[in-house]
Amino acid sequence: MTRPLYSECEMTRVEIHFDLERPLDERLLEALTAAHGIYGMERIVPAPDLQHLRVDYDASRLTVAEVEAALRGAGIPVRAPAAAPGV
Repeated sequence: MTRPLYSECEMTRVEIHFDLERPLDERLLEALTAAHGIYGMERIVPAPDLQHLRVDYDASRLTVAEVEAALRGAGIPVRAPAAAPGV
């Protein structure tokens, strides 16, 4: 019997909130879709006002700085983590 290389019980899921430098538009929504494929990112949810994001990620795989850098690298203009805006 083989053991899976990765299981959810080994994951440290963390939720973080980011402010956006500008509201999401069509192009940024497409970038958001692409960002779902970033290793360690579990979920990215825009706030109803499209000016904040909630990101669920695996903290055993990524740091906050790496999450921010990955989002920026995907073309999403985030600011440093924000207080929870009620996403």
